[in-house]
This record gives sequence, C-alpha cells and structure tokens, in this order.
Amino acid sequence: MADTVDYGYYAMAALTVALVVYIWRLRMRNIANSQEKIPIAGEDTLEGAAKNPEQFANPDDDALDEMQDLLEKAAESQGLTYDE
Repeated sequence: MADTVDYGYYAMAALTVALVVYIWRLRMRNIANSQEKIPIAGEDTLEGAAKNPEQFANPDDDALDEMQDLLEKAAESQGLTYDE
C-alpha cells in the first residue's frame, strides 16, 4: 500500500507536469502574438468620419468662447499669460 510520501511524490509530479503545460501554452500564445504585424503610424487605415464635417468650418460663438477658455486655462497651467 502507498504511504503519504508516495502520494506527495505523485502530487508533485502532477503539479510539475501541469505547470510545464501551462508555461508551454503561455509561450506559444506569446509567440503567436509577437508575430502579428504591428501597425505603424501613417500606414494603418482609420475608419469612421464626422457625420457632418462642414459644421466645423464655421464655429459658433459658444464654441469660440469655450476654445478661448481652454486656451487661457492651458496657458495659466503653464505659468503663461494668454493674450488675444
């Protein structure tokens, strides 16, 4: 009959095999991911567009006021003074 030491050996062997299989699968997944082509800036295509791009050609007064506030806050955060 097997004693406790034998059960320990069987458990350690099973754990070792499980870890080797797990590490092997991670390695294969990382190899597959590294072989995918990485898009380079300017070579990839961007999908989508503005539904009405003409609306940006002539901004309204609210948009201009908001832009001025943003510019003033950005200049202030950098220690600059914003002059029109």
